[in-house]
Amino acid sequence: MNLADVKAIPFDRKRKKRVGRGRGSGMGKTSCRGGKGATARSGNETSIQFEGGQTPLFRRLPKRGFNNPFKKKYTIVNIKDIAQFDKGTVVDAKRLKEAGIIKKVLDDGIKVLGDGEIKNSVTVVANKFSMTAAEKIKAVGGEVKIIS
Repeated sequence: MNLADVKAIPFDRKRKKRVGRGRGSGMGKTSCRGGKGATARSGNETSIQFEGGQTPLFRRLPKRGFNNPFKKKYTIVNIKDIAQFDKGTVVDAKRLKEAGIIKKVLDDGIKVLGDGEIKNSVTVVANKFSMTAAEKIKAVGGEVKIIS
């Protein structure tokens, strides 16, 4: 095998764009940056909502209502959902997820509400209970455990 017989591996090669190398290169003078202004300068990074000095959309639209930053976000579970568990079962987030009652636990945990009826005495572990839910669980001999 001779050195002259060696061929290069065929794959696409793209040359680096060499800008600012005179008019003849086609990329001289402004170095492919166009005219003047912020976009022609280095360090120009406009934010995604920037509309060229025009009042942005989020400032043009009217604001309505109040958005409470301290609002609690609970995953809601009703008594009728817990009623399907057998007597003596400890119902917690893991067990509810396995049963397909909840998909995920939100920021502040699980809150049990009193919609529906329950016949089995179960131990329910949650972050918060409504008064009616706690009463219904205790009435059938169940137990309410609040986790913080």
